[in-house]
Amino acid sequence: MLKALAPAKVNLFLRVLRRRSDGYHDIFSLMQQISLYDELIFVQRPRGIVLTCPGSNLPVNQDNLIIRAARSLFSYAGYTKGVSITLFKKIPLAAGLGGGSSDAATTLLTLNELCLLGLKKSELMKLGAKLGADVPFFIFGNTALASGIGDKLKAVKNLPLINMVLIKPSFSLSTKMVYEKLNLRLTKKAINYSIPRFFEIGDIIREMQNDLEAVSLQLHPELADIKEMLMQQGALGAMMSGSGPTIFGIFTDEISAKKAAAALAKDIAYQCSVFIANSL
Repeated sequence: MLKALAPAKVNLFLRVLRRRSDGYHDIFSLMQQISLYDELIFVQRPRGIVLTCPGSNLPVNQDNLIIRAARSLFSYAGYTKGVSITLFKKIPLAAGLGGGSSDAATTLLTLNELCLLGLKKSELMKLGAKLGADVPFFIFGNTALASGIGDKLKAVKNLPLINMVLIKPSFSLSTKMVYEKLNLRLTKKAINYSIPRFFEIGDIIREMQNDLEAVSLQLHPELADIKEMLMQQGALGAMMSGSGPTIFGIFTDEISAKKAAAALAKDIAYQCSVFIANSL
């Protein structure tokens, strides 16, 4: 048996560079894993792949990325035995935090270890890329600059510790829908971008930009209120993660983040979930 934690992520910046002829989008993003986790338990069994999700109405069949990840891995490695997987879901669904992708990546990593498959990280990342654009990132490392469709990753080291408060509204947003509503020209021209350097929290704050945020704010103007509430509680900067709708605020230290989270949990006018996390 092996227990594993699947971390969430935030996009500290997300620029959508262009829409490609294959329907995907080229992006440039700083992706950061954070200390908000799903919990998974893996137990070997003679045959078959069985998934249970206590307290959740998530699918436990091929519609779940965990099942697809396990099947893909076992097929690739020629592994003929099975596994029982239990998922305790803590990361909000369809929130822009990458929970499903992280679960899939954690499944690949953990089963590779538990079943003694001996696959390289690069092999796992290739399997992960077929499951979802964010899956390779969760295999790659804690902090990365992502380009292409999110599949080209470059490690970022020595990023300062980031304390944050995350607010997930009661509604969810479809990544596909948000991208479809983004008004971009179809272009084949090469796009050049400069890679910023991060030495202090202020460097991160200056780069905070999410090109998808304008779309999500049009769909749900109340997201702007959440950003403003975070700033009023002392956030140095506040922004939507991924395609949303989760908004996160960056704070100077853990004490400030905890005070802000407590105040927001009391004062927020409509149903939201409030989380405290830090960068990994």
